[in-house]
Amino acid sequence: MKIYEKAPAKINLLLDVLRKREDGYHEVEMIMTMVDLADRLEMEELPRDTIIISSQVGYIPLDEKNLAFQAARLIKERYDVKQGVYIHLDKKIPVAAGLAGGSSDAAATLRGLNRLWKLQIPEEELCKLGAELGSDVPFCVTGGTAIARGRGEVLEHIANPPQCWVVLAKPPINVSTADVYGRFRASELKEHPSLANMVGAIERGSFNDICDGLGNVLEKVTLDLYPEVMQLKESMIRLGADGVLMSGSGPTVFGLVSKEAKLPRIYNGLRGFCKEVYVVRMLT
Repeated sequence: MKIYEKAPAKINLLLDVLRKREDGYHEVEMIMTMVDLADRLEMEELPRDTIIISSQVGYIPLDEKNLAFQAARLIKERYDVKQGVYIHLDKKIPVAAGLAGGSSDAAATLRGLNRLWKLQIPEEELCKLGAELGSDVPFCVTGGTAIARGRGEVLEHIANPPQCWVVLAKPPINVSTADVYGRFRASELKEHPSLANMVGAIERGSFNDICDGLGNVLEKVTLDLYPEVMQLKESMIRLGADGVLMSGSGPTVFGLVSKEAKLPRIYNGLRGFCKEVYVVRMLT
């Protein structure tokens, strides 16, 4: 028996950091939603008690460093599962891109193994397991659109944004989330993006207000470290995207686009200096 799971990428429509916590994490307020760029996972039970992961790409770890491996090991240990599993990761989401590709793979592994082994774990419990693996994993378990608080694991689901096109562009660099947060100083922040305004814009279904309300306080840190991300953002605005923001800690920049006719110009313009450009839809 084989189980298939999609692992969609996420973008942050809003990312605010309130303070650094005593446990070393940062207290955040984010609005996350998913886009139709996804990894695909195939899972098959093995007769011996082992975890084997493969992928068609050669640049990701396939051992204990892989979040899908960690998710499989966690669910096996927690629920005393003695069967093994073979997992194939068909990777489409760029790595270290601010799109939660690894977290989404882990979430898809939890969902898939729950079905494969007929464990009947409630979604709320899967989210708690996910929180042990990473801050974005609980959101990736549930999908949809949500306000995320705490270190990202406390979720409040809200309405989905109106359907639109999303252009994603990742420059040829990898950004360390830990490094960006390490350089961020919440106490020096003079202005915060408005969570209330963004929630209101989404509830009203106002595409223009969503574009106006986009905000990410980590942007300045990453843009200062990597000028090519700033160049990418400026290019996307110049080419006609309606709302442009860096996702997560970067370096991927996304542009929200309401009219399909604009897409060829934006795509071709970005491809001039950036190989990894994707045109997808909001996953609503």
